[in-house]
Amino acid sequence: MSQSTTTGLPSRRLAWEVLQAVAAGAYADVALERALRDRPLQGPDRGLATELAYGAIRQRRRLDGWLDRVGRVPAQKQPPKLRWLLHVGLYQLFWMERVPDSAAVNTCVELAKTHGLARLAPVVNGMLRAALRARDQGESPSCSGDAAVQLAFEHSLPDWLAELLLQWRDQEGATAVAAACNQVPPLDLRVNRLRATPAGVAEALAEAGHATAPIPGCPDGLTLLGSSGDLRRWPGYDDGHWCVQDRAAQWVAPLLEAQPGERILDACAAPGGKATHLAELIGDQGEIWAVDRSPGRLKRVVANAARLGVGSIHALAADAATLLKDRPQWGESFQRILIDAPCSGLGTLARHPDARWRVTPESIRTLLPQQQALLDGLVPLLAPSGMLVYSTCTIHPDENQAQAQLFLNRHTNLHLIKQSQRWPDQVGGGDGFYCAVFRRGCDSA
Repeated sequence: MSQSTTTGLPSRRLAWEVLQAVAAGAYADVALERALRDRPLQGPDRGLATELAYGAIRQRRRLDGWLDRVGRVPAQKQPPKLRWLLHVGLYQLFWMERVPDSAAVNTCVELAKTHGLARLAPVVNGMLRAALRARDQGESPSCSGDAAVQLAFEHSLPDWLAELLLQWRDQEGATAVAAACNQVPPLDLRVNRLRATPAGVAEALAEAGHATAPIPGCPDGLTLLGSSGDLRRWPGYDDGHWCVQDRAAQWVAPLLEAQPGERILDACAAPGGKATHLAELIGDQGEIWAVDRSPGRLKRVVANAARLGVGSIHALAADAATLLKDRPQWGESFQRILIDAPCSGLGTLARHPDARWRVTPESIRTLLPQQQALLDGLVPLLAPSGMLVYSTCTIHPDENQAQAQLFLNRHTNLHLIKQSQRWPDQVGGGDGFYCAVFRRGCDSA
């Protein structure tokens, strides 16, 4: 085996394994984290594996289009292991200009030979080279259909989502949102004001070779200007000087306008980004209850709070929708309540590329009563004149504006202070998200 063939082989193998795990139902970030834990990669190798895995998941529909064009068997009927290996090769050929064509083809052929597809290695070689010839002749996959089907194919989205985008926005806006779903998102950090300053963190990271820039609208935010790697090795991580949090998420906790000494409830807290942000905003002076149904995910809240040096957070494994039944003494006892509700995540498709293939209209419909139960179940815990923030990381109006209006209709003692829908194509970047801020009147519910 030549040196050129072996170079980068572990990265491509790891990306291939992530694609197979995601196809079997795993979440992309979990599958990648597990794979990197089992076989650690550093520097460029880690970056290559991440870009390959996430990129091929994003472009699944376009990659299948190439398989349909050059293969004798449609993509959907290809043996899964072969299909995902071909995706690894095709993604390099069409989306990674820095990778030589020969390296993209030869490494995939070698992986086929050494990892259970030896008899199909000639097929891998033939299909990838056929795609190369088609590319060099100016050919590309195409699909026939209406505007929604065309939009879905061009931007590798499911048809149903493209149809909705065209309902919510005009053609130009829908195209902009679809394109934003395929952008590699920036890596944003939130500086822990209890232990550090943005200027100090920026200086420490710069000395270690990691350039950053401030994030407009996020006073404690920094965005990374270059490649990342293993962040746990960076200056300030072990000391709790910062954590990773998208700029959109950094805009949520300040909406509560929480004050030192107040009693605050974060109803869907894991993994703890907004709960720890609240603790930092009140100077760690108060009582924050971080509630989540998953004891396993709640451990991450505890770990993040410990690393950031936050002592005001109390973790509780419970169903937030039934807290009053389980703890009647909590009635009207919280000045601030945050409901960062379970949602479809349609605003985070750039960050979670596999979600576009997992979410369905049916799964969204099942979320709506869960969101309603949380809102209705937590209102009795809100103190008179208290503030409740409902937030999601989706752009679906049924989960957002419609849910907020129905909530107001059911609870006339609540007042909508403001609401905001941010789209992933808006200036400033960040995930798409929605938030509504409610204040309770002085009368009892």
